[in-house]
Amino acid sequence: MIGNRIVIDGRGMTCERVAVIARSDAPVAVSAEGLERARAAAEVAYQISHERPVYGRTTGVGANRLVDVEWDDTDAHGLRLLRSHAAGAGPLLGAEVVRAMLAVRLNQLAAGGSGVDAGALNALTEVLNLGLVPPIPVYGAIGTGDLTALASTALCLLGERAWIGGSQGPVFPLRSSDALGFISSNAATLGESALAVRDLRHLLDASTVVAALSLLAVHGSAEAYAPFVHQACPHPGQQEVAATMRALLDHGWPVSERIQDPYGYRAFPQVHGPALDSARNAEGVVTREINSAAENPLIDVAGRTAWHNGNFHTAYVGLALDAARAALFQTAALSAARLGTLVEPSFTGLNAFQASSEAGSGIMILEYVAHSAIADIRRFATPAALGSAVLSRGVEEHAGFATQSARATTEAVAAYRIALACELVAAVRALRMQGRSPAGGLLRAAYDLAAATLDPTVEDRPLDTDITTAGTLLTHASFSQDQ
Repeated sequence: MIGNRIVIDGRGMTCERVAVIARSDAPVAVSAEGLERARAAAEVAYQISHERPVYGRTTGVGANRLVDVEWDDTDAHGLRLLRSHAAGAGPLLGAEVVRAMLAVRLNQLAAGGSGVDAGALNALTEVLNLGLVPPIPVYGAIGTGDLTALASTALCLLGERAWIGGSQGPVFPLRSSDALGFISSNAATLGESALAVRDLRHLLDASTVVAALSLLAVHGSAEAYAPFVHQACPHPGQQEVAATMRALLDHGWPVSERIQDPYGYRAFPQVHGPALDSARNAEGVVTREINSAAENPLIDVAGRTAWHNGNFHTAYVGLALDAARAALFQTAALSAARLGTLVEPSFTGLNAFQASSEAGSGIMILEYVAHSAIADIRRFATPAALGSAVLSRGVEEHAGFATQSARATTEAVAAYRIALACELVAAVRALRMQGRSPAGGLLRAAYDLAAATLDPTVEDRPLDTDITTAGTLLTHASFSQDQ
């Protein structure tokens, strides 16, 4: 950061930073080092394409890789490539996902290796700072390059398509020889992945706070989080969850007459821990990718050559996200199990469903909402990597569908927010009706925020607003274990 500007240098992009760029109007700038790396790569790319065949610069693409482009046709070749590949379909991607794509592609170009004219970096910077986005349809990529999305972006830069955003965008004369270099990237997939794993990490942190509130509401025991227990089975995520629960309950450990609590509490570290580990791994994979020059061909400035390679394949990203969604389903199911205890009089000491009267429905419907959301998480947990495809006359004979994995992760995270919001509404309502609250610390801060924000009315009434409000509260710093 310089002042309020986010400096993009091709090396230091994070998922959190992608989210800030995508969701705010913070201005961006490209570092001098990033521009120099791009300039040097462009110079080498120009030189070597006059000395030997370079895929996409002097040849066709895909099955046409063996077809040389005639020198008198080079100026038209790249433009034809862009026009023919700007063929996505379906509804348009949301603006924040497209802005994430632009931020990631800008960072990748600043990493060097694409050979694209450095002027394109300045143009993309201007696009982000003006708040413009290209029209990007949802369908068109399968994890081996977001060709349709970036071809549409290139046509906007060339002035052939209009930007979305209400103002005239920059027109940049992208060279024909740079066409493939500009679009040969998974920036859209990686941008959405960055947003999804960032949101997932935040929600998983909030989950621990919500689970601790639920534990208090059902008069549960902290015995299952004792250090000795987790030293005996020392998985990193499991130990982290148990330690966080101990810290949250440090201002007054619950004492329970039950010999042991249900799985939703007793096995929480063992189920939520893998979700933390999987999300952290996914974040690491995505962070490496968005700071890589994963170009094909890859321009080697020092070696003054071009390497044809498979770095465009996002198998690591897709598999990491697939694993994160599977782990997310497990911990989401445990949230629903805790919600089940919060409607039981034997656990809360309240009327069934926390109703204001014995015949009332109270929060009965929250279980239905939570299980509806979790059913979608289960559906989205199907591994996208189980698919494959053979394309371009058989020469591109594999795909990992990381794009679909990223989209499924976005949807799964949104559904998890709803399920967790249902638990939060129930836990806070139970504590308020019991006339109890956490003794202090972060848990008390989170409770006070929720109690001051959520409707205190206990008579039967619509709860949809409560769920929406609770979902927003989950993003607050009071629900982050880092505070």
